[in-house]
Order: sequence, then C-alpha cells, then structure tokens
Amino acid sequence: MKKTKEAVPTATKNWELKDRTYTLTGHKTPLSYTIKSRNIFWFDPEKKMQRELKYTTNQQTAFVDEFKGEARLAHITFEDGVLNVPKENVVLQQLLSLYHPSNGSEYMEFNPIQEAVDEVEVIELEIQALNGAKNMDIDQIEAILRVEQGSSVNTMSTKELKRDILVMAKNNPKLFLELAADDNVELRNFGIKAVEAGILELSSDNRTFTIGKSKRKIMEVPFDEHPYSALAAFFKTDEGLEIYKNIKKRLK
Repeated sequence: MKKTKEAVPTATKNWELKDRTYTLTGHKTPLSYTIKSRNIFWFDPEKKMQRELKYTTNQQTAFVDEFKGEARLAHITFEDGVLNVPKENVVLQQLLSLYHPSNGSEYMEFNPIQEAVDEVEVIELEIQALNGAKNMDIDQIEAILRVEQGSSVNTMSTKELKRDILVMAKNNPKLFLELAADDNVELRNFGIKAVEAGILELSSDNRTFTIGKSKRKIMEVPFDEHPYSALAAFFKTDEGLEIYKNIKKRLK
C-alpha cells in the first residue's frame, strides 16, 4: 500500500532559512524566562482540526501527530529577555513564529526593519508634538496640563507651564496630540476657571451648575457623566454659547 504523503502547512512552504531572534514583549529582560513547550494547540485550516505541538530535541517537526518514535522534550528559555535560534533549528523557529499562541503576547520575533520603522514613527510623532507644544498659547497649555496635573497649574509660572508641556510632549507625544486636538479639553478648563472665579458654582453633589449671585440653574449634569465634561458639551449648545460668551468677558 502506498504511503500517503503528509501535507505541508502553507505557511512553511516558502520558509526563509535564516538566523532569528525572539524577544520578550514589554522590554522585559529577566535572567531566565521559560514559555510553554508542550500542551500547545494550533488550528490547522487545511486539515480543519486542532493539532497538538511539542518542542523536542529529536523530532523533525513540532506536530505530535507527525512524531516518529520516542520524543525527547525540551524547554524554550529566554536569557535576559532574548532567545537566538539558528537557521538550522527550523522546527523551533516555525513553532515560535507560526504556531505558538504566546507569539505577540509573551514574546515576538525581532524584525530590525520593522524596529527601525517603528522608531522613525515614534521620533516623528515626538517632533510633531514638540513643535505643537512650542507654538501653543498659554491658555491651551494650561488646559492640557490641568488634565494631567489638576489644580496645581494655578500656581505655576508661565515658564513652568511651558517647560512642563514640552516635557509632556516629549514623554507622551501621542497623549499630548490627542489632548491638543480635543477642543473639549479647553472648554473643561474654561469651566473650571469659571467655577474657581466664582462666576459659576457646582453643587456639592456635582449634579448642578448655577450662575452668578442669583444662583440661577443653567444645567443638570447627566447621570454618570463628569460634571466638567458635561459643561463643555453644554457650552456648544445655542444656550450654552451665550453663557460662555458672557463668562469669557468676565474672566478677562
């Protein structure tokens, strides 16, 4: 009887022979770190079934259903957060790159080209953020920093505000750019300043905004919503815009 040839998974047919390096995610560098090398399962779309995998030192495959004879199990261990696998160890490379469920969560294959692309993107984002922070007016700087630092911005000098916004743009450019593009940040800050100046008053239960000495109610804060976020949304309505203009004159 003619022996049926095992089907080769599509992903391995064009496998490039080269040395590969794997690193733990999150820039972790423990002295020694071991990931699962047995009880691993991968769904084979060609065979339409779950297939068990194990890493061994004497088999030509990681698929248990293709093992021949006794299997000598081996550990998969990262040293200082890194695992170098030579091109001769195709079985381990394919297990790590194609089939292991921890790929992308516990570890990833090091790609110098992609690493360079990612670094360029980070640097470009940082430059964009720093340029934006450098040219930002002081009111917007205060609004953004208040999100991160709270009421402490009230006692900071202009120089301190400019310094801190540049530090923020450098250390967290993505967050800075998101806040800079969010007009609600400025409106929330505007509302806080109005309350601090006594023009508006927020009730002790954070549910109602009133205005002036008359204590006239201008809005109720919707349930489960931050009061100053609700106030920022209110300022965008026709009624709220008139109140905003009035408060702006009084804050000058």
